[in-house]
Amino acid sequence: MMKFTKQNFIFLVGGIIIYIVDIGVDFWVASKYFSQGQYSWSILILCFRGLSSLITQIFSYEWFKNDWEGTDTGKLKWIFLVHFFQCGIFIRYWFALKYGCQAAFKQKSSGDASETDPPNFIQKQAIDVVTDINMLRVFNTFLETTPQLFVQIYILMEHSKNNFCQYAAIIMSFCGISFSTVDYQISLRKSLPDKDEFHVLPKLVYLFYKLLTITSWILSISLITLLSVRSSVILLIFLWICGFSWTLKQHTTFCKSKKMEYLYRTVVGIILIFTFFNIKGRKTKLCISIYYATHTVVTLGILFLYMFWKPAIIKEIHFIIVSILSVLSLVLGIIFLVVYYRCFHPTAYCRPQACPDEVDGEAGQKDRVKTGRFQNFIMQ
Repeated sequence: MMKFTKQNFIFLVGGIIIYIVDIGVDFWVASKYFSQGQYSWSILILCFRGLSSLITQIFSYEWFKNDWEGTDTGKLKWIFLVHFFQCGIFIRYWFALKYGCQAAFKQKSSGDASETDPPNFIQKQAIDVVTDINMLRVFNTFLETTPQLFVQIYILMEHSKNNFCQYAAIIMSFCGISFSTVDYQISLRKSLPDKDEFHVLPKLVYLFYKLLTITSWILSISLITLLSVRSSVILLIFLWICGFSWTLKQHTTFCKSKKMEYLYRTVVGIILIFTFFNIKGRKTKLCISIYYATHTVVTLGILFLYMFWKPAIIKEIHFIIVSILSVLSLVLGIIFLVVYYRCFHPTAYCRPQACPDEVDGEAGQKDRVKTGRFQNFIMQ
């Protein structure tokens, strides 16, 4: 039986704090840029925040509607109103704190008992609510936190003006990515029938794999943006088209309605710009190899482009630092990726029929739908 522990509750509280502080830092940084007359950066940061909030509220309300189907419509109207004012995530955090506290501190789960027994039912409720939050935070991470990290690094490199609010925004972005990726992986492990306990070492390996590869890619995009903003925009749009096309080919079945499914595929296309995303629970060795091989080629290509296009800038200290960090982060990130998939990935220890990477075809999809929303949403 899955279990919501005290450590999970501590991570939940930490995630809430990071989320609230991140919102405050966003508005603080935007106001700083606005007061300095840098209106475009201020508007861009607020647009990232607004778009991310809008999409996460839409998904959150849709999930409430699906879960509460057939219940009191008055509750759904109230839930809709809260989401309309962009506060739906706080309702989910309230439920998470309520059930999480009961599961971690007041209930003792019995492994031989049925899921309908009170202790195990509370455990399942806590895990389900926190899982939904972690899914929404993955959306927020790649719709707002990661793009904002890219913008802040670009501003730092372009204008060479260091101030506290920029460093605060960069630090909060890294914290947001860190908490989101680790919490996500914890929820994934709890969704597996034959799970291994996700100890500190695999958490760190997974965190460094994601964080380093994402950092390398953001630095690479920042470098090409310094060369040409237009080229950077074209590259990002092209990568999104490739990611969106791949989701269409995979025939994802995450949402009940076609409109929501296309919105989901659009979001996945954005996520695929920054990190690998397994959306069908199938074997990913070939796909992930192609994905990071492409990142490696593009990263090295950008550095060689600088050598031929702007050889004078190669001697500048900020270029040297960013180039070294970009390559070093990519190499270390791929090393952590290999270590994670060799030693700590679920397929390394659980039975083949129980592993999400082994699930294939329509039958697999039907099996996963029975176990909850998360099994149709797999990022490894």
